[in-house]
Amino acid sequence: MIDEIMKVAPSILSADFCKMAEAIENLSLWNADLVHCDVMDGVYVPNITFGMPMVKALKGYSKLPLDVHLMITRPERYVGKFCESGADFVTFHPEASEDVEGALATIKSYGKKCGLAVNADVDLEVAIPYLSQLDLLVIMTVQAGFGGQSFKPECLKKAERARELRSELNLNFQIEIDGGVCPQNAALCKSAGADVLWPGMRCLRRKIRLKLSKP
Repeated sequence: MIDEIMKVAPSILSADFCKMAEAIENLSLWNADLVHCDVMDGVYVPNITFGMPMVKALKGYSKLPLDVHLMITRPERYVGKFCESGADFVTFHPEASEDVEGALATIKSYGKKCGLAVNADVDLEVAIPYLSQLDLLVIMTVQAGFGGQSFKPECLKKAERARELRSELNLNFQIEIDGGVCPQNAALCKSAGADVLWPGMRCLRRKIRLKLSKP
C-alpha cells in the first residue's frame, strides 16, 4: 500500500466565528492546502453565513488561497466583488444563476479560478455545457446549506462521470468533493475521481490531514 496525501480545503463553517483569525492561522499549522469559505444568502439555501467583508478580513490572516463557495441566488451580481475581496477560487451553483457564462467570464477577468458546484439533488447535466470553461467542478455529497450532514455516497456517481468526461474531452478541471467528508470516506472520494476534499475544520483538527491509500 502506498500512502498518499490529497489536497484538503477545510471549511470554516464549523469554526468559532468569535475566534476566526485564530482558526485561519491554525489551518496553516495543520497543513491545509486552501481555506474553504461557505457563503450562504438565506435564499438559495435556508441559512445565512457571511459575505465579502469576512472574506477580505480572512485574507489578512492567511497565505493560503481562499476557496469561496457561493450558495446564493444570481451569483453573477457578486462574483466580481468576491474576487476584489481576496477570493482566489470562486464557485457557484449554475441553477441559481441567470448568466452562468457571464459569471464565469467575470471571475476569469480578475485572474481567479472559476468553478461550478453540483448540489446533491441536482443532476450533473447542469454543469456539462460549461466544463471547458471550468477550473473546478464541485460535487456535493450533502445538500447545500448546512454543516454536519451525513455523507451521501450515491453522489459519487456524478464524480465518476465527471472524471470520464474530463478524460474524453481532454479537459483539466479539478474535481472536488464537498459535504460529510471524513477519514472513513476519503478513499471512496479519491476512487471516484476527487482531486480535492472539503472537510469541516473539526475533521481536519482530528486528523490534521486526510491520508489516503491506494493499491
